[in-house]
This record gives sequence, structure tokens and C-alpha cells, in this order.
Amino acid sequence: MAVFLTCGVDEAGRGPWAGPVTAAAVILDPARPIAGLTDSKKLSEAARDRLAPEIRARALAWCVAEASPDEIDRINIREATFLAMTRAVAGLSAAPGHILIDGNALPKKLPCPATAIVKGDLTEPAISAASILAKTHRDAQMKAFCAEHPGYGFSQHKGYGTAAHAEALTRLGPCAIHRMTFAPVRAALAAG
Repeated sequence: MAVFLTCGVDEAGRGPWAGPVTAAAVILDPARPIAGLTDSKKLSEAARDRLAPEIRARALAWCVAEASPDEIDRINIREATFLAMTRAVAGLSAAPGHILIDGNALPKKLPCPATAIVKGDLTEPAISAASILAKTHRDAQMKAFCAEHPGYGFSQHKGYGTAAHAEALTRLGPCAIHRMTFAPVRAALAAG
């Protein structure tokens, strides 16, 4: 008899002015539960960094995928988020029978039935795990971008719209990883 696998999907980085939007898909192993799973935003950075390797080691399957700033600018953040989610599901090494997605809407092209769950990252362990993998992956990437694009403070604010980011944007103008269609970035481009 075939095993029915449930996959959790969540994203990180919809709101920032810079960097990709990242999504993760995770199929947890019911025989190997992971303590402490919840919405990544409710966890400290240290807790996320401790849980992420455990999720990768214990999950039956997992995949992290993204949509680039250029894709975000071309198709909009909502569609880019769906694209990253679809890529994450497609990258799984095992085929899910059902997908649970954090939020109130679903991507159009999924390989099996799916359910959108508002605040699912708080109630569904597989979505919580996906939330943690997406967030830790994106944060690590933004720290790497900080070295490539010095002066913006990406390792501190991860591309979100902080006062320090706004000041750097005014001073330096947008860089290659900024989302050019986002209003503060557009304004900096126009002023530059």
C-alpha cells in the first residue's frame, strides 16, 4: 500500500525591499518528531539555527527554492511567492499526496490536492518546519549578500525596510539585489 505523505510549505521574505523570496517544502517523518516547531518568527535566531539542521536530518524530504528579485519585479511578489513554493514542492525527493500551505491562497500549478491554512505555521508542524528552513536559508543568503554589497547592512536587517536600510538606500542607491518595483526602491532610483 502506498504511503500518503503530507507536505508543509511556507515562505520567507515577502516584505523586504531586497533579496529573493524563499520557500521551503517539508515532509516530516511521523516516526521522528521534532520538538519545538512553531512559526519561525516566534523563535529566536539561535533556536531557528538549532532546529534547521534537525529538520533537514529527520524529514523524509525537504527542499528550499526561491524567486529572484528580477522575477519579483517581473511578475509581482504574490506570484513570485507562488513560483518559489511551486519550485520547492517540485524539488522534493518524495511526492506528496497533500500539501498544506501557510496563508489564504494557493499556487495554481501544484502536483496534488492542497489546503491553505491561515497561521498554519503555528498549528501544522510540517508548515512550521518549512517556515524555519525558508527563514534560515534566506537569512544566510542575506548575510552573504552583505559581503557582496557592503554598506547596506543586509546582515542586520535582511533587506527589510528599516530606518538603516532606508538611509543606505538614499546614500548608495539601489544595488543588484534590490526589488526595483517596491516603492522605497523606486523612489531611491528616481532620486538618484
